[in-house]
Amino acid sequence: MESRIRVLFLIALAAMMTGCAATKNLFGFGRDEAPPPTAEAPGQVIDPEVERREIREPAIDKEDFELGAFAGIISIEDFGSDVVYGARLAYHLTEGFFVEGTVGQSEAGLTSFEILSGGARLISDSERTLTYYNLNLGYNVLPGEVFIGEGRAYNTNLYLIAGLGSTRFAGDDRFTVNFGFGYRFLLNDSVALHIDFRDHLFDIDLLGEEKTAHNLEGHLGFTVFF
Repeated sequence: MESRIRVLFLIALAAMMTGCAATKNLFGFGRDEAPPPTAEAPGQVIDPEVERREIREPAIDKEDFELGAFAGIISIEDFGSDVVYGARLAYHLTEGFFVEGTVGQSEAGLTSFEILSGGARLISDSERTLTYYNLNLGYNVLPGEVFIGEGRAYNTNLYLIAGLGSTRFAGDDRFTVNFGFGYRFLLNDSVALHIDFRDHLFDIDLLGEEKTAHNLEGHLGFTVFF
């Protein structure tokens, strides 16, 4: 009798052990734990191929002096328009301000009175040469760049300019005020192209009444930094 009880007890114990194992596997308690993550990062999926461009910084000369020549057209009030030519010397005080000295020369034509009078001359031929000397202050109001083509960029400056000077005309030296604006275009490290428009004002009384004459000028010039 005792032997049967022991056999039944062992059978029941074995069944209980088998059921516990099955129950653990059923609810996931008996599954193996996931291995810890490795310290190594997974390999890069995309390998970008970036083409490196060679960038060359502009080697603009740092010299402060600018010397050059110009030529253009000036309209001398009451005396018509003619070619004007001259020279300029500038010193750049800062990146914005610069002082400039200019000298220019032109020849005045005949007034309408001289043409209609049939030969009367208000001034002699030697007095028709107009020569001016100006000392100006300029300011770069709009520095920038101009792109030509795909791989070329040029430094530029739009500037305002004004100053005082003297004009030798009609046998007299006349106090002159001038003002205008210009555009500077750097062709390379040291050579610049200028496009300028100026108005030269001085008092004159050749026609019997003193007045302030406006003499408009437009010229094209080249300068070199040194």
